Amino acid sequence: MSVAFRRDGDEEHLEPKFEVPIPPGPNLVTAAGLALVKARIAALEEQVAALADETALNTAKRDLRYWKNRLTTAEVQPAPSGDRAMFGHRVRFTLSGKTREVRIVGHDEADPAKGDLAFTAPLARALLGTEIGDFADFNGREEAIEVLSLA
Repeated sequence: MSVAFRRDGDEEHLEPKFEVPIPPGPNLVTAAGLALVKARIAALEEQVAALADETALNTAKRDLRYWKNRLTTAEVQPAPSGDRAMFGHRVRFTLSGKTREVRIVGHDEADPAKGDLAFTAPLARALLGTEIGDFADFNGREEAIEVLSLA
């Protein structure tokens, strides 16, 4: 029989399963971000205990390994204070004539749709260290951002 017609099983045709990639750099988190990580671990532990399907179980175990790693490497940052934009601050600013507001958070808390940007995002990096009334360069444009408030 030709090798082309031989099939040992379906497993050989499935995509390999890799670990969830860990973002490079430090794992900075807010206090709320640490609580989020702990909640995800608890939910995944319940899910692992209840699953019977091997594929779903392996996926849940992989996700659980990721979140446990994130918990052990988490560096909780102090609440923001002072007059300069820092990790955890909510920054209101204008960019291209539009007023926006973002909160600078860790990778696992980031949700751009809600205005939560990872501290490594280009916009967050442009805002870090600015004060109210400062102008910041962004996207190749000088003084593209004007900081309006910090909270």
